Amino acid sequence: MDGDLIRPVRRFNRTVTQRIGALSEEYLARSRSLGASRVLWEIGDRGADVRALRTRLGLDSGYLSRLLHGLQDEGLVRVQPARDDHRVRAVRLTEAGRAERAELDRRSDELARSLLAPLNNGQRARLVEAMGTVEQLLTAGLVQIGASDPASSAAQFCLQSYFTELGSRFEAGFDPEASIPATAADLAEPAGLLLLAQIHEETIGCGALKFHGTGPAELKRMWVAASARGLGVGRRILIELELHARQRGITVIRLETNRRLTEAIHLYRSAGYAEVPAFNDEPYAHHWFEKHLTNP
Repeated sequence: MDGDLIRPVRRFNRTVTQRIGALSEEYLARSRSLGASRVLWEIGDRGADVRALRTRLGLDSGYLSRLLHGLQDEGLVRVQPARDDHRVRAVRLTEAGRAERAELDRRSDELARSLLAPLNNGQRARLVEAMGTVEQLLTAGLVQIGASDPASSAAQFCLQSYFTELGSRFEAGFDPEASIPATAADLAEPAGLLLLAQIHEETIGCGALKFHGTGPAELKRMWVAASARGLGVGRRILIELELHARQRGITVIRLETNRRLTEAIHLYRSAGYAEVPAFNDEPYAHHWFEKHLTNP
């Protein structure tokens, strides 16, 4: 990657870590590092599953264990087996931990005010808007897309979420049994392919292909969670599916969609899909699209 892009990223990282006090061993003038304070804050008033906490923060299990031991030594947390499953460890704040978390909230607000205070109103608005953009793009970079077994729990969650959304958006609801089938068997290799998009093991999107030899493949089950929209997840899934199709010697992808799915229609058109006459009898479709794949 071009060094002209790398250098400003590194400069930005240095500025931010210094400005927010991440280099200090006593973050926010407390007796612990930023990492330990962040873990304390993430545990929250309701507690957390240690494994889920590790996944959410993207921490090595050994490092998280050391942070939790430190918080225990301070009397701020308790780590014990979960009530409903003793194989799972849960961490909860003590009364002192809840008080400390509240103090961290107060000091974090003060830090945020200190970042904004030297600026005029216009500069504050620009900074907050830029922070929102940076957060969105950094989050987009965390998305992982890969093939999945359509029968897996993550895949079934995604597909059911897709059905639920169609049911809420289509004028007459949605019944998968009335639609052209795309069963788990249809979407499993070699008959098809299902891709899942995930952030820290949370499933946020999916897309699939049904194969017919080297003939036109059918694009199916394109869905992105509302919480992940605006991150470019749908386009990334579409690009990955097209890549897989090319690798199999497929030159055409077809799809049909409902007129209520305006975001999907915009995505397909902007990705080079052309509207064509109906090529099947899908009862929920109003638009049919086709794209001739070329070498990237």
